[in-house]
Amino acid sequence: MKSSASIPAPHIRLGDFTADRRVLLLMGLAIPVGVAGVGAAWGLLRLIALCTNLAYYGRLSLDDLPIDGSPWGVWTVAVPVIGCLLIGLMARYGSEKIRGHGIPEAMEAILIGRSRIQPKVAVLKPLSSAVSIGTGGPFGAEGPIIMTGGAIGSLLGQLVHVSANERKALLVAGAAAGMTAVFATPIAATLLAVELLLFEWKPRSFLPVAVAAVTAAACRPLLLDGAPIFAYQGVVAFGAAQALGCVALGVLAGLGSGVLTAMVYAAEDAFARLPIHWMWWPALGGLAIGVGGLIEPAALGVGYDNIRHLLSGDMVLTAVLLLLVVKAVIWSVSLGSGTSGGVLAPLLIFGGALGALATPLLPAADPGFWALVGMAAMMGGTMRAPLTATLFVVELTGNFSVMLPVLAACMCAYGVTVLLLKRSILTEKIARRGHHVSREYHVDPFDLARVGSLMTTDVHTLPDTLTVAQAVDHFTTLERRHTSYPVVDARGVVVGELTRADSLAWTVDGVDGNLTLADVLAGRELFTGHPDELASQLADRMALSGVGRVPIVAREDGRLLGLVGRKDLLRLRALRLADEHERVACLRWRAGG
Repeated sequence: MKSSASIPAPHIRLGDFTADRRVLLLMGLAIPVGVAGVGAAWGLLRLIALCTNLAYYGRLSLDDLPIDGSPWGVWTVAVPVIGCLLIGLMARYGSEKIRGHGIPEAMEAILIGRSRIQPKVAVLKPLSSAVSIGTGGPFGAEGPIIMTGGAIGSLLGQLVHVSANERKALLVAGAAAGMTAVFATPIAATLLAVELLLFEWKPRSFLPVAVAAVTAAACRPLLLDGAPIFAYQGVVAFGAAQALGCVALGVLAGLGSGVLTAMVYAAEDAFARLPIHWMWWPALGGLAIGVGGLIEPAALGVGYDNIRHLLSGDMVLTAVLLLLVVKAVIWSVSLGSGTSGGVLAPLLIFGGALGALATPLLPAADPGFWALVGMAAMMGGTMRAPLTATLFVVELTGNFSVMLPVLAACMCAYGVTVLLLKRSILTEKIARRGHHVSREYHVDPFDLARVGSLMTTDVHTLPDTLTVAQAVDHFTTLERRHTSYPVVDARGVVVGELTRADSLAWTVDGVDGNLTLADVLAGRELFTGHPDELASQLADRMALSGVGRVPIVAREDGRLLGLVGRKDLLRLRALRLADEHERVACLRWRAGG
């Protein structure tokens, strides 16, 4: 029988949460992570400006100059090709993990990599993203800074003695700090952690993330502008007509999310069929960027000015349509090629353009209102994060009056994508690498059930007076037997457990057949459970010890009360499935009054 000496005792103090004082350590570590996230964001934004000036103006400068002012003329087509070629080389000879838009890579590190990110990724990801965006890539800076901030938190978590789950909290804290630093959205960054990255809802992870986001928000004005970056002063009137407009725009944005997701992965599949190494794919994506830039220069780069124009409502519809089509094409092609860049800012532009185009068909509102609603809906539907998208737009604009219409549109877009798409643009990337990600969280039924409600009370036992010879005969008969039996004394107290393996070992070792089970089992560690113990606690101890059947005994005297085996635990899961799938009408109409 296996020893249970290393198995935690089941006397665990129960409460609403499992957090202990180690959460204070994680909250303390989250403070420097938040500060470092701001520094990393500032560095990334300056590096993007430097790359833009070098690529399009040939000068060493940190000034924010527009790409469309470049003196290179038609030769600007070559700029993104060269930039993406450099990214391909960095990915091939540096780290392949810099490819992609950042958030899926962070999710993968959390789910599969025990929240460990290599130091070189922390350096190469912002560098490659700066080169990509600075040479015209139609991406946002948020994905790379989420990955970079996450790398900072992960590296700190690898320097101190923490568990994998505690390191996850620090990784996500860094990601939230980076997003806060770029967009000045601490509440949305915290919600992004909950909806996308943590894969749990526990104080142990939520509190460090919130501390890092608040720290980043407090430090941001020291290096960056503290005001909302897309301030919107429009007055929002929300009535029945506006509600219906939000529903319609939300549905439209949800359908648009599906189209964008399909475009990105269709491009990725097309590149995968090319007879060349993936290192060269980004350069081909860069060629698409360059050609698109000749058609519509405003489609290049991060495009924050486009967002401001959409919110002000001063873009003509033909310009909006051209921007939407060109940016969507070059974004999907270049992202599918495996270059480095974020998706959040482009989604805001796509949603804003969709809202602007739909404005003539929607109820009258202040200029830019429907573009704003479209931005949130596109983000909420595509990323499957409706609460994050709602608060993100509110914080971006500094206008809390838009919360209700934005929430309505985000929920509709979210509902459409959940019903129409198996996976989001983020989780599809992970699924293509062979990993399944579930985005649904629920209370573990094992945490609700007591062992007493699961155990089998009709237990077959063996008396401790049985001899070794009789026990061997018991297991060697043709009659079907259990693999193990509790051994009890005359009072019904469990004194041990006998397994088929024990009988085989006694036969091989030639143990005296006249010895009783009380003799041979004396001194062995005994694995037992108690009826008031949580099923989750017992299941954890069974998993750690490898035991498949556990006697359940009374705490006061050790008398056998029942037995729990693996099938009993599986029966609990079957009950949960029944709650999910069995449909019955609990109340019925009675005919005839």
